[in-house]
Amino acid sequence: MNHSEPLFDAAPWDVDADKLREECGIFGVIGPRDAAAITALGLHALQHRGQEAVGITSFDGHEFYSRRGIGHVAQNFSSAEALAELPGIMAAGHVRYSTTGGSGLRNVQPLFADLATGGFAIAHNGNISNAMHLKRDLVQKGAIFQSTSDTEVIIHLVATSRYPTLLDRFIDALRLVEGAYSLICMTPEGMIACRDPLGIRPLVMGRIGDTYVFASETVALDVIGAEFVREVEPGELIEVSLDGKLSTTRPFGNPAARPCIFEHVYFSRPDSVMGGESVYEVRKAIGRELAREALAEADIVIPVPDSGVPAALGYAQESGIPFELGIIRSHYVGRTFIQPSDGARNADVKRKHNANRAIVQGKRIVLIDDSIVRGTTSLKIVQMMRDAGAAEVHMRIASPPTEHSCFYGVDTPERSKLLAARMDVQAMAEFIQADSLAFVSIDGLYRAVGLQGREAKCPKFCDACFTGEYPTRLTDLGERDQPQLSLPVEKVA
Repeated sequence: MNHSEPLFDAAPWDVDADKLREECGIFGVIGPRDAAAITALGLHALQHRGQEAVGITSFDGHEFYSRRGIGHVAQNFSSAEALAELPGIMAAGHVRYSTTGGSGLRNVQPLFADLATGGFAIAHNGNISNAMHLKRDLVQKGAIFQSTSDTEVIIHLVATSRYPTLLDRFIDALRLVEGAYSLICMTPEGMIACRDPLGIRPLVMGRIGDTYVFASETVALDVIGAEFVREVEPGELIEVSLDGKLSTTRPFGNPAARPCIFEHVYFSRPDSVMGGESVYEVRKAIGRELAREALAEADIVIPVPDSGVPAALGYAQESGIPFELGIIRSHYVGRTFIQPSDGARNADVKRKHNANRAIVQGKRIVLIDDSIVRGTTSLKIVQMMRDAGAAEVHMRIASPPTEHSCFYGVDTPERSKLLAARMDVQAMAEFIQADSLAFVSIDGLYRAVGLQGREAKCPKFCDACFTGEYPTRLTDLGERDQPQLSLPVEKVA
């Protein structure tokens, strides 16, 4: 799978580059007169899921309208003039980082095409792991691609299907794809929302009166005042017609669900609910598990903001060690660009995170963060604590070691660049120059989400980034590099 170059420089000294990034957030609404404005508001709530580009497509009963742009939602959809370009009672939107495909405007979703059945718009969160294989076959048959996004493969599969109805063509297309997807599609007849058969990527449904809403997270429903109805089930297709009629189809059977466990660790906003569990409470529970498994003798517990805060609260409550804000984060600093000197590069970290010296000086501290990817940020944060006078620095991580790349819509480095793939925990501690380092166990992570532990034969989540057990085929990697599968080798989508 070819991964794109990010729009901004992802140099190893960039704090944001040393995080796993969820690639997309999607939102759709059908029913209200101001569908595009509601979609823009919903996308604001999902901005954390993609900050590279944004797009909205609307439908007024006759025509489709699209507006796309590079940057944040507020940069592109905050004016009445921008929203006036998107009339209609149905709209879908997308915020993204790029995985497959490039960062150019032509890859910004929703993607749109005129098919034999009429207009077809699609917004996709996830990654099609056999997209290159399918694309080669489609191109050989004469297909002409307008983007380099894996999402466009779905459009071509729908267009070339021989089934008579659009829904059957759509299902036919999805039977050919592998990987992870949550989709919101618009047609002249209405909206279709669906998840892959394992439910790897999230999607929820809400309602405001007669208006139906679909979003990647419940927080987007909260922001627009919608009532949470339920999650879109794994493998389920929900159709909503323009007159408000709802129907549901389950064409892929009932395989055991495998939602991404990293949604609980980092991707989702803490005020969202995933799988019936408060993300905030789960993260606090992870911190409590971490304290039970890897207690450090220390004076204070300090989160690496902002993602480490709930776990640090849980760690402090379980251990009895006081919680303190020993690192202050600036919320007015964007992603960093290449700077001309090492001094300026190192200053970028301090522009975003600064030690609270009065709290840190002379103390034995426990630093809590959500994950370690390359390790470069952890190294700089530990050094920042030492420069502020910390007597000891113990690092605790609220997820197991990230040893494997993700191929389901998360921007992870090549495995050779993952610190945990190259070093054991002791070597990692030495690399980041911490007095000690520990990660929550995989069983501890499962306990935090309300289970007894990880069932090796039938895990309840996709945890491939920790275990290397991928729940679907990864065709584009090639047979030679095929990782071990945790399910029988068969098509699941």
